[in-house]
Amino acid sequence: VQLQASGGGSVHEGGSLTLSCVASGSIFTINAVGWSRQVPGKQRELVATITSRGTTVYGQSVKGRFAISRVNASTVSLQMNSLKLEDSAVYFCNAETRLPTYPPEIHDYWGQGTQVTVSS
Repeated sequence: VQLQASGGGSVHEGGSLTLSCVASGSIFTINAVGWSRQVPGKQRELVATITSRGTTVYGQSVKGRFAISRVNASTVSLQMNSLKLEDSAVYFCNAETRLPTYPPEIHDYWGQGTQVTVSS
């Protein structure tokens, strides 16, 4: 599975951005897609995930402002509203694949990051 993230950019506080993560390859094996972000010197932070069944999980700092959704079988978007300065980071998308073996064979794949910069 290969992942291509896009949509980052610069925006003022309170603004909005939409990130997209496009998967290719064995997308039928994808069990969940997520977004994480990282600021230099800090640990990578979970932003949001969505499972193949549509179950979503959000990081506490983005609840109510960000929305993750599945656009189609290969694309997941992250709508980011009411952006704050502290949302500035490199955003990464990742996919968890699960093969129907016993026990299940699980792999994580990561795309390249896309920079989001929020300014005052």
